[in-house]
Amino acid sequence: MYEFEIQNMTCGHCASTVERAIKTADPEASASIDLAARTAKVETKDPAAINTAIEKAGYPSSFRQI
Repeated sequence: MYEFEIQNMTCGHCASTVERAIKTADPEASASIDLAARTAKVETKDPAAINTAIEKAGYPSSFRQI
């Protein structure tokens, strides 16, 4: 499980965009978005690909294993 800190995610539309980016990068990923904390908890085998997809969607992010 990885936690992604996502900058500039400020509304429901942003959260939906991030969720789509995660699913595009890894269709098998399980994601839980927390808009208030600006984080996403993701179960994935390729966190770097997900981080890249989130950033390509316009949201600078970083991740750590939890």
